[in-house]
Amino acid sequence: MSHIRLLVPLLITAGILIGGNGLQGTFISLRASQEGFSTSLIGLVGAGYNVGFAIGCIYVSRMLRAIGHIRTFSAMAAIAAASSLAMLLVIEPTFWFFMRLLAGLCFACLFATVESWLNASVTNANRARTLSLYRLVDLGSVTAAQYLIPGVGIGGFQLFAIISMALTLSLVPISLADRSSPAAPEAIRFNVRKLWNISPLATVGCIVVGLTNASFRSLGPIYGQEIGLSVTEIASFMSAGIIGGVVLQYPLGLYSDKLDRRVIILVATLGATLAALYLAIFAGGDEWRNLAGIFVFGAFAMPLYSLCSAHANDHAGDGEHALVSAGMLFFWSIGAIIGPLFASVMLDLFGPGALFTYTAVVMVAFMGYTGLRMSARPGVPTAARHGRFRSLLRTSAFFNKLAGDGKNGDQR
Repeated sequence: MSHIRLLVPLLITAGILIGGNGLQGTFISLRASQEGFSTSLIGLVGAGYNVGFAIGCIYVSRMLRAIGHIRTFSAMAAIAAASSLAMLLVIEPTFWFFMRLLAGLCFACLFATVESWLNASVTNANRARTLSLYRLVDLGSVTAAQYLIPGVGIGGFQLFAIISMALTLSLVPISLADRSSPAAPEAIRFNVRKLWNISPLATVGCIVVGLTNASFRSLGPIYGQEIGLSVTEIASFMSAGIIGGVVLQYPLGLYSDKLDRRVIILVATLGATLAALYLAIFAGGDEWRNLAGIFVFGAFAMPLYSLCSAHANDHAGDGEHALVSAGMLFFWSIGAIIGPLFASVMLDLFGPGALFTYTAVVMVAFMGYTGLRMSARPGVPTAARHGRFRSLLRTSAFFNKLAGDGKNGDQR
């Protein structure tokens, strides 16, 4: 327990960051709509965050090696806080795009710094407890943050100020903690061709998750607004999708450890497709139908990233797991850049239901591709796999190591 107590400042910092990030994502979409931005422009602003996130994924390990954890965290938190306030001063789509890009870059670096720090601090004896606490912090902070929006309101300066204050205050726990900065992590080099050769299915799967789930996170508030949900109902709608994502993570993961993972990927994709079609066709403006639909969608769609990552690691060789971890996150970022842009155009042209029609079409295409890969390549026998399924956050490549057992970041 004493080991966990030493990690409390980092976990508090993580909770403030994750909550602030979840609050900002939903709030910016709603505020942009209030300011008269078109849906396609809101999608562009949402894509800006993911552009910055992808850049941050590439360069953060170099930054940590160059200036260390404390300086990296301090600089990125300050810039992210400033970018939030700057959006209040200049309400213009192009400017907001670049501020969200800057925020995405900062958050990628901030999450990587915290998770790298946690990795350096945990042992095999307390790894599972730390991971459970971290996941609890993630779920609790994101869910609670959604309800600040109806509590405070989307007009005025208050939520911009709250987000900026949260990012600034995240510096306090790790600054006051009696800890020295850990050693810088090894640099991770991207090799796109190698990643593709390791697992084409996992690569495409992570792009698909970015195309669909990121569109929900960016445009879900606009969908809720256009079907007539109140701000409180929109907060509940977004929270239901996040909570749903936790429910089937471990059951699907357990079966994927026993069966061909691709079968479970197909099942999860089918479930997400059916839920998306239900939302597009039957949910309408009814709050409870939408809550039920998005809960089921989250339950099947959110585990897909972890399932694809586990499948890629089944095929990875010795020393390739760090590359796979960083690569899957990078490919997710690519999908997350494109998805909100395309989905926002569809929503503009065909109405709110088009968000989930688009999602269903992408998922059906992925089901077809999964079937092709199953016919082209045999499954990995259970005994030959490099490790078990793990529920992963799309925060940084270092979370993959935190969820492992500390043996060189592998999957065993």
